Amino acid sequence: MAKLNDPILMATIGAAQGLRGDVRVRCFTANPLTVGDYGNLHAEDGRVFEILETRPGKNNMIVIRFRGVNDRTAAEALRGLNLYIERDNLPDDELEDEEYFYADLEGLDVFDDAGNSYGAISAIFDFGAGDLLELKGPGRRPVLIPFNESAVLEIDFEDRRVLIDPVAAGLVGGEDDDGPDFPDPEGR
Repeated sequence: MAKLNDPILMATIGAAQGLRGDVRVRCFTANPLTVGDYGNLHAEDGRVFEILETRPGKNNMIVIRFRGVNDRTAAEALRGLNLYIERDNLPDDELEDEEYFYADLEGLDVFDDAGNSYGAISAIFDFGAGDLLELKGPGRRPVLIPFNESAVLEIDFEDRRVLIDPVAAGLVGGEDDDGPDFPDPEGR
């Protein structure tokens, strides 16, 4: 199998479930039971996994039966394996006007209205209290900012830019602040 051009992480395989080769899987889709709707899943090592059956599991997991995984030993060997699809398999035509996939945000450059650069979006996290964008730039330590309407003012996919309010994002203080706390790439 050829390497995926633009892989999107869809699921991670957990423990074996039963004796017939089923595995518990943590899916990163809105509805975990629809993970098979996007086509076959691919491992980084080139293996392709065809889903034969999905069913609800416990603790936000689902149980999947893959073609060719027929016993517990084979299922146990898959534990920890990340599964991907090609970005083109995601259904863009089903999105509303202001909707997008989080994967499309990665790599977008982040600026404020004065033109100051804060790096690029390197990841999106949800630890339970709301989504966070991770920003990384050359010579900078990664920082997390809230992904909400106060901090993120505009997303421009055409120019590959994100406009933020650095105060609402927690990157600088309020009116009494004497400058940005975010490291300047030129060392100023």
